[in-house]
Amino acid sequence: MDTLTLAAGLHERLVAWRRDFHMHPELGLEERRSAGIIAEILRGLGYRVQEGVAKTGVVGLLENGPGPVVMSRVDMDALPIQEANDVPYVSQNPGCMHACGHDAHMAIGLGVATLMAQHRDAWRGTLKLIFQPGEEGANGAALMIEDGVLENPRPDVALAVHVWNKNPVGTFGATAGPVMAGAESWKAKIVGKGGHGAMPEQTVDPIVTAALIVSALQTVVSRNVSALDTAVVTVGALLSGDAFNVIPDSAELRGTIRTYNLQTRDMVIRRVREIIEGTARMMGAEATVGLYPLTPPLVNDANVTALVRDVVTDLFGADALKSDVRTMGSEDAAFFLQEIPGCFIFVGSGFADREAPAHHNAHFDIDERALVNGVAVVVEALCRLMG
Repeated sequence: MDTLTLAAGLHERLVAWRRDFHMHPELGLEERRSAGIIAEILRGLGYRVQEGVAKTGVVGLLENGPGPVVMSRVDMDALPIQEANDVPYVSQNPGCMHACGHDAHMAIGLGVATLMAQHRDAWRGTLKLIFQPGEEGANGAALMIEDGVLENPRPDVALAVHVWNKNPVGTFGATAGPVMAGAESWKAKIVGKGGHGAMPEQTVDPIVTAALIVSALQTVVSRNVSALDTAVVTVGALLSGDAFNVIPDSAELRGTIRTYNLQTRDMVIRRVREIIEGTARMMGAEATVGLYPLTPPLVNDANVTALVRDVVTDLFGADALKSDVRTMGSEDAAFFLQEIPGCFIFVGSGFADREAPAHHNAHFDIDERALVNGVAVVVEALCRLMG
């Protein structure tokens, strides 16, 4: 079947779906309107639908004879950002915006659902569409797994897409191995001894201690991580004091750690803790450190990724395939790909005629031609996996 032509035939519907979701964004685990629309459309297409998985998740099951079980995952949630775009489809929910493309993902997912239901002669097996809540920090994937989403039936292969403004529309990224980083957040409280700003000798200054810690943490990656590996240690907040002439009793640091493999992760976590506690001790202060795992690294299966790369080159040509598309950002689809071999596909969505806004930005928007491209690649990959 001519997948690209069929996907192009859905263009107007895909844009309408995407803009409707964009106008009505919902935060993680609150995606009731989005989930209701998705469930209604899936039922109309003949899918067996389960709602309320991990609060607001939706699962659509389409059985088409014996064969493999293949899963396609879509995330649904928006971000707590006030949109700054001047477009007809601007968010109608104050302080909430689809600033990472999940509106596009839902539209692509519904396009995939439509073509797979209309063209059952092109595939055999069971299609499991997972519309996931709470990707942006709520670990909705893990919650859905806890609710049994990977059972009855258990998928053999998993696919997921993400629109990607760093690459122009018409291009794709499908890289084997780690493509998104595992993430941890951390928090450290530095307790010193407060006093008058004019008499620092009578204090143990937690702000100076915290500043030394911030500087020392920059050595973790530069001096402990191999130059052939990669990691990120970021301090995102330093909170302390509220008066110009008072040295406070304490300070708080907050940050994140990003790594591609678990061995590096363990080493970086150890060094972060050692530096914080050791520097505080050197300065006469005390430090307590909390480390909080968020997501594991997202790792693409080599065989599934090779199939996706073939799909991209067959549909769009070799020049459409970008090599080594990776990021130190994290994605909780990693929880699914820990369990099921699969491929996380970056779909270029950057504008051809102007600079594309960054993800998680109040001006975020996409070239909507990416919607057709995403549908075409996923449908063709599904049909080959279940051919």
